[in-house]
Amino acid sequence: MNLRDLARTADPETRRAFLNRVARTALGVGATALFGPAAVARALTQDPAAPIPLGRATAKNVIYLFLRGGMSQIDTFDPKPGKSTQGPVEPLRTRADGVLLGQYFPQLAQQMDKVCVVSSMNSNQGAHPQAQYLMRTSYELRGTIQHPSLGAWCLRLGGRRNPTLPGHVLIGGGADLPSAGFFPPEFQALPIGSAADGLQNAQLPRGVDDSRFRRRLQRLAELDAEFAARHPQRDVAAYQRAYDDAIRLMRSSDLVAFDVDLETPAMKSAYGETPFGSGCLLARRLVEHGVRYVEVLHDGWDTHTDNFDRLADLTPAIDQGLAALLADLDARGLLQETLVVLATEFGRTPDIDQDQGRNHYPKAFSCLLAGGGVRGGQRYGRTDDEGREVVADPVGIQDFNATIAHAVGLPLDHVETSPGGRPFKVADKGEPITSIFA
Repeated sequence: MNLRDLARTADPETRRAFLNRVARTALGVGATALFGPAAVARALTQDPAAPIPLGRATAKNVIYLFLRGGMSQIDTFDPKPGKSTQGPVEPLRTRADGVLLGQYFPQLAQQMDKVCVVSSMNSNQGAHPQAQYLMRTSYELRGTIQHPSLGAWCLRLGGRRNPTLPGHVLIGGGADLPSAGFFPPEFQALPIGSAADGLQNAQLPRGVDDSRFRRRLQRLAELDAEFAARHPQRDVAAYQRAYDDAIRLMRSSDLVAFDVDLETPAMKSAYGETPFGSGCLLARRLVEHGVRYVEVLHDGWDTHTDNFDRLADLTPAIDQGLAALLADLDARGLLQETLVVLATEFGRTPDIDQDQGRNHYPKAFSCLLAGGGVRGGQRYGRTDDEGREVVADPVGIQDFNATIAHAVGLPLDHVETSPGGRPFKVADKGEPITSIFA
């Protein structure tokens, strides 16, 4: 059976499998991973034309580091010396006057003159899926709609900085995280499973030269033309745009951005050859090449038991990787134009349970911001002496996301309409913390 016959007779599952094979060959991911099953299934209403003009801002890029599971704030970025809630962790002085860290961060302590600790984060979501969704989208999880992530908003409103590279890359995460939501599929994040492995299957398969590849593309175009004519929908057209993007990337000199092995051994050692350290190094390479929004995911922070032993295992990679990232961006003159965010979905309880663990605690926790015009060496907001309540300058999730959006010049009052006709903004009703900017 030839391709034209296949176009006429193949059932939807056969077509979908074929499209997945093409997408996997081109970009190393299936069409489902690239677009998301819900996005492919929807008839989209947004016009993905020219990006919205940005406001004045310092940051051009965002590196978003997400510690999934709920980082313990008292043991890390909001220590309470001398209080029973502090437990066995000693406070550590830093290069920022009056800003203490937990003992786990000796390297980051030397970079805290570049960092703002937001100590007054609070949320109304204390379960992982709901809290992670809120943190990444500014909206509560609903069964009737998928909201775009902050990275998708950044790409939708700001556009790509480098037309041959994806505008949004997710390192160490997958389809379980919200991405494009109700936006068109081209705003989906490109997932990279392992920073050390880079972008897989970006070269032509063995035995396929450029001439043979062009013939395959021509036959694919013939197949697509008839199918697209019978199904003139934007999500169908999105497949062709994905192929075009993949081919452009395969032939681009910027493909080297995904290869951390091109870094010197000394540089890789400085970041730490851990999944998180390599992720931070890849993130720096990507923003250097014009990728607007890069996320690095690190799992394992749900420390219900053995909190202190777990943190002793988890924190060295964060300490080394984040410290190296800040120092490296600063040395390259990229820190002012790159906002670095370290976030988590909620904190841990001030009280320590009998298993030496801390439980979920959305009432008060900490996140970090650095670069992108943020004034370093400061702590914004305050919790009480035992870390139980926010007592000064509370910051909700929407406010925190509005601050990120403000840093990169996104219009906070711009409205996008969902397929169901509902209006949405990048950070809902959040207000940015403008006082932390230089």
